[in-house]
Amino acid sequence: MGTRVAALLAAKGSEVVTIEPTATVADMVGELARRGIGALVVSADGARIDGIVSERDVVRRMATYRGDLGTEPVSDIMSTTVYTCAPDDTVDGLMATMTEHRVRHVPVVSDGVLHGIVSIGDVVKSRIDDLERDRRELEEYITAR
Repeated sequence: MGTRVAALLAAKGSEVVTIEPTATVADMVGELARRGIGALVVSADGARIDGIVSERDVVRRMATYRGDLGTEPVSDIMSTTVYTCAPDDTVDGLMATMTEHRVRHVPVVSDGVLHGIVSIGDVVKSRIDDLERDRRELEEYITAR
């Protein structure tokens, strides 16, 4: 059956940091730095997803932008195609989505409500925990004989 996304959120928490599309890139970068995170959900109303913006978006835009990127609105650099998952989705399915679409942050949505966000780091931690649990179980099985 596999680990569910809901279990990841239970372990890490469900706080989602959002930013308005009209906020500046400088505000966005400051928020990422203050919170020690790599992406923000872009939302005009704090509930509906308008996009997602990450450190990668800033770096990619800096490569072509010839002005003060910090004063530009987040809406100019955000990704408008946002891949989401549901709490009942499996971590394996989420990992496949992240790999196929080359995304590192996926909002968790159910019935149109934002429940959290999962990063590739959360997925890797979950897989390592699963492997460690499997190793312990095998070790216990072998030593119990």
